[in-house]
Amino acid sequence: MKSVKLFLTALMAMVPALAMAQDPGAAGGMGVMGQVIFFAGFILIFYFLIWRPQSKRAKEHKALMSGLNKGDEVVTSGGMAGKITKVSDDFIVVEIADNVEVKVQKVAVAAALPKGTLKDI
Repeated sequence: MKSVKLFLTALMAMVPALAMAQDPGAAGGMGVMGQVIFFAGFILIFYFLIWRPQSKRAKEHKALMSGLNKGDEVVTSGGMAGKITKVSDDFIVVEIADNVEVKVQKVAVAAALPKGTLKDI
């Protein structure tokens, strides 16, 4: 949010300079205010189509990583599915088969599965 405010402040500082740069009687083109509106529209499209969805996904993944507990069933980004047997700060231990455990970074967890999903597979 701070970056959006900073951008708007910079844009407001540029408007008077842009208004003086072009002759008001010049023929053709869309004029200074048209360019500013076009640029602001481009920034809004960028924000709503790229920046906002990406930050929403990042928040959801961060919440997923912080909510991992022993006994949860997960799928890693590599496609391995298993049950968490141990949780530490940065790593988890996932049991992928009977007596087969693998250490995985928390950030590599792609999704948490509902309980009992591994039995159905």
